[in-house]
Amino acid sequence: MRVFITHNPEDLDAYFGRALPELRAINGVEVVVNPTDHDLSTPELIAAAAGCQVIVAHRSTPGAGELFANCSDLIAFLRCAVDISTIDVDAASHHAVLVARADKSFVPSTAELALGLLLAVARHIGESTLDYRAGVEPPQRSGFQLRGRTAGIFGYGAIGSYLAELLAAVGMTVLVHDPEVVVDTGTGNGETRRAAAPEGIRQVEAGDLLARADVVFPLAPAQPSTENLIDAEALAAMKPGAVLVNVSRGELMDEDAVAAALESGRLGGLAMDVGRAHDQRPSLALAARPGVVATPHLGGLTPENADAQAYSSVEQVKAIIEGSEPPRSVNFDRATRLQSFWSSR
Repeated sequence: MRVFITHNPEDLDAYFGRALPELRAINGVEVVVNPTDHDLSTPELIAAAAGCQVIVAHRSTPGAGELFANCSDLIAFLRCAVDISTIDVDAASHHAVLVARADKSFVPSTAELALGLLLAVARHIGESTLDYRAGVEPPQRSGFQLRGRTAGIFGYGAIGSYLAELLAAVGMTVLVHDPEVVVDTGTGNGETRRAAAPEGIRQVEAGDLLARADVVFPLAPAQPSTENLIDAEALAAMKPGAVLVNVSRGELMDEDAVAAALESGRLGGLAMDVGRAHDQRPSLALAARPGVVATPHLGGLTPENADAQAYSSVEQVKAIIEGSEPPRSVNFDRATRLQSFWSSR
């Protein structure tokens, strides 16, 4: 079985370097890596992965319908990340190709980065560092203390709930808005999930969160209903001088509206690990503004998370070779090419 890895050289080393030998050591597997120095377009991927049965895809590699229609040998498309929003799962299912995702190992790393970005904005760490690096004595810029302040989190999922505990632990009041979760200590039934919450975390309506929060974290899932969740109307409803921290998805922010709120002083600061540029990175024009702290989509870039996600793909390849359902499959019941592969061996 031939396995094609889409990661460009930089991402291969960062995300898959330590897992690659184990993947190559699987009996019956031949590994082919991206031969270029860049992320492949869909036509390039179709050509490069010709004759391969499995694609292990970096998050920047889309799974377009064109790919599944033109790769007749492909039996599985394994996303080496959790987000599958750029994979046409319906097209994959139509062509009987399995889609699977990685484990949610990024949660601690991403939540910790969110806290770090908040601290960088609150205490002007970046500006002082740049001044010193330029050989200039920085002024003593006054910041704000987190303890006693209020944080607002849109989305009480894996990252949101983990981050809420971190923020509560440093003495912040945490407000949560999530229409799909009841934040309490009970057990759920029906379509609404229930999630336990430690002391200091309260569930509120969206308007209440915006009006009361000193810091807002949009951590809702990226879907049509959350597109531009933080828009001009939401920014106008926020407490004057509040800070916005986005480590989730670029689509959650209307960047023009955010830039205008920064310009007017309505928004007191912005920290971002994601944006609308390539690979969900912050847009250069917004990231370059004074007072903005930005990192290039590093939320999950720690050895602990990178290894866990890469080994998720290794685990899935092993399962395919051994004839069992790969963990975290999303359309196993439609993946009849996989069944045919097993029956032909």
